[in-house]
Amino acid sequence: MSIFHFAFNVLDLDQTRAFYGGLLQCEEGRSTQTWVDFDFFGHQLSCHLGTPISVAATGLVGDHKVPMPHFGVVLPYAEWRILADRLIAQGVDFVLEPQTRFPGEPGEQSTMFFMDPSGNPVEVKGLADMNGAFAK
Repeated sequence: MSIFHFAFNVLDLDQTRAFYGGLLQCEEGRSTQTWVDFDFFGHQLSCHLGTPISVAATGLVGDHKVPMPHFGVVLPYAEWRILADRLIAQGVDFVLEPQTRFPGEPGEQSTMFFMDPSGNPVEVKGLADMNGAFAK
């Protein structure tokens, strides 16, 4: 099994800890005064102090323009639903509210987009069948 590693810039480590560690419940790993790692659903995020990347809603997916670039995770649907319900209850300001797209088609997926406190877009997808992640 491979673990994906993604390093990116954030503006404030305390806000980052509250978002990834608190809201998303990702376990914190190693850290220094300038960066912090998180176990992001089995993958390694390294959040470094710095200027975040420029983001624009240029990705056309179905009927929606989504923020680009973005990163995220694909979860089994039951886990996605639990997370979506928790984020709704916490009053998260969604870029794209939890919904299912491409119903009945190969690649049917539930998805939601939101921003971290530094403006980095995060997408979380949910699949009824994880083999559908690469459906054509």
